[in-house]
Formats: sequence, C-alpha cells, structure tokens
Amino acid sequence: MKAETNTPRSYRGLSQDERRAARRARLIAAAIAVYGERGYHQASVKAVCEAAGLTERYFYESYVNSEALLIDSFNVVTRSVVGAITRAAHEAGRARVVRSRAMLHAYFAALQREPQSARVFLVEIRGVSRAVDLAFDSALRAIGHEVARIVAPPGAVQDELLQAGVVGGVIHIALRWIEDDYHPAIDEVVDSALRLCMVLASGRRPAVDQCAKV
Repeated sequence: MKAETNTPRSYRGLSQDERRAARRARLIAAAIAVYGERGYHQASVKAVCEAAGLTERYFYESYVNSEALLIDSFNVVTRSVVGAITRAAHEAGRARVVRSRAMLHAYFAALQREPQSARVFLVEIRGVSRAVDLAFDSALRAIGHEVARIVAPPGAVQDELLQAGVVGGVIHIALRWIEDDYHPAIDEVVDSALRLCMVLASGRRPAVDQCAKV
C-alpha cells in the first residue's frame, strides 16, 4: 500500500504557490491604481480588493496590513523605474553626460507616462510609518548607488551623502514638475536636473576653500 503524500493540488495547471503569487501581483497592480487615484489614506483594503477582483480573504493571505502592500507596491514601481533608467543608460553609450541625460529623460518620461505609479513612488510613500520610511530610504540609497555606478568616472569617491542629495534634489524637481501639471516640457526639466547630476558625473569634490569663496 502506497503512503499518502501531501503534495498541493494544481488548478488549471498552476500550483498553489503560483496561484498565490498571481493573486499577490493582482493586489499590487490594484494598489498602484487605487493609491495613485485616491491616495493611500483614502483607500481601504476593500477598495483594493475590489479593484483586484479578489475577496479580502486573499488580501490577508499575503499581507498583514495595508502598509505592507504599500511597501510592496512602492518596490515594484521602484524596480520598474530603475530598470528603465538603467536600460536608457546602457543604450546611450559611454559618454557620462549623454548617459546622464538619457537616464533623466527615461525617469521623467516614466513619471509622465504612468502618473498613478508616480504618485505611489513620490507622494503616497512619505510619512506613513517608520517601516514605510525605512523602505523609502533603502530605495533611495540603492538608486543613488546605481546612478553613481553608471555616471561617475572609474575610481571616483563614493560619497553617499552626495548621492542622497542629488537623488533627493531630482525627486524634488519631479514633484514640482508634477504639481505644475508636467510643465515645462520634459527636455527643459531634464536640463535642470542634469545640472544637478553633473556633480556625480564629475567624480570630484569641490575644495572646502573654494566653497568658502562662493
């Protein structure tokens, strides 16, 4: 007599883990849409589940609360944005200024193309809780490292505070641009942000005595 096994049953060719992952992806996509349209604080678990076409039971299968879903949604948007700017940099060639411009254009174009994702990425993630703030800070550090790796010259000093300042400055430019309904034109915004990013692309620190003379 064969011993019974507890192998999970498949449904429509998908395992239980695959179905759970698919539901999780639907919840994340719905959260980005709902948070982007209504704002995180105005969006209930029920609203997100309705947008995903799932019951609340499936929400709590994957998440302990809405904050956890917000963090996952933010991370998905972040990976998408970083992927877009990284691809743009590689396609732009080796010149650092050209690479920097291509990355910035890809970044601002993504925000303009997907305003709901932009709101989750730039607005709704802020000030929710300590856990969410830590996720935001971790993402900014990763973005700063990646941008510096791509645009800074070989052997340049890795200044994390400078990276944070540049990334934060570009984000504030983006926030102002979105607040002004995506005006001025994207090329003008890229030019403004590029002047800031050239600090990383130069790979040099201004001397303290030079700063004092300004």
